[in-house]
Amino acid sequence: MRQRFAPLVPFALIALLTACAGQQIQPDSNPQPQPQRSYHFDQAAAELDSNEPSEQQLRELTDERSYELPPLADSILERGFTLVGTPYRYGGSSVKTGFDCSGFVGFLFRKEAGLELPRSTRELINLDAPLVKRSELEPGDILFFNNRGRGRVSHAGIYIGDDQFIHASSSRSGGVRVDSLDDRYWRASYMEAKRVLALAPDTGSTTVRR
Repeated sequence: MRQRFAPLVPFALIALLTACAGQQIQPDSNPQPQPQRSYHFDQAAAELDSNEPSEQQLRELTDERSYELPPLADSILERGFTLVGTPYRYGGSSVKTGFDCSGFVGFLFRKEAGLELPRSTRELINLDAPLVKRSELEPGDILFFNNRGRGRVSHAGIYIGDDQFIHASSSRSGGVRVDSLDDRYWRASYMEAKRVLALAPDTGSTTVRR
């Protein structure tokens, strides 16, 4: 029996292989979607570059704008220098009568900046103007002193630069004069400074009320 079917075995194998070769592999009708990256590396880098600030923007962000000296400060100081030697007079606020310290400051700011300042140093120091550090003084800033040893303001002057200020000192000192903040007396009595010109617009027409 085995000998009878043995010659048929090769033919059966050939038929089976032929049937397998004729059968085509069908593609998957529901292929799984391939995950896609939301950003191509080059695209992401380009978008990051576009979001970075430009050099101009960086300069605008980091630029610390320094105080710009108003033209009013020049005119105030120029007129102040013409008054050097004007006699000191308590309560005085004009060239004819002479000046005390606040009268001198008020006269210059009124004539050259259109600012009507408080008459006394106690009121003047209370103006809502920016405080200025000793190391950041600019010409035109008003300086305040306590030169009577009572712990409160008693004198005022106007900073002119190079650690110098102009003020109506006293009758014994010759009235309106220029002194140095490095002088031991003034250094010891210095209190603070205010940038009163910041209260004036560019036109210098604003009036500061008491």
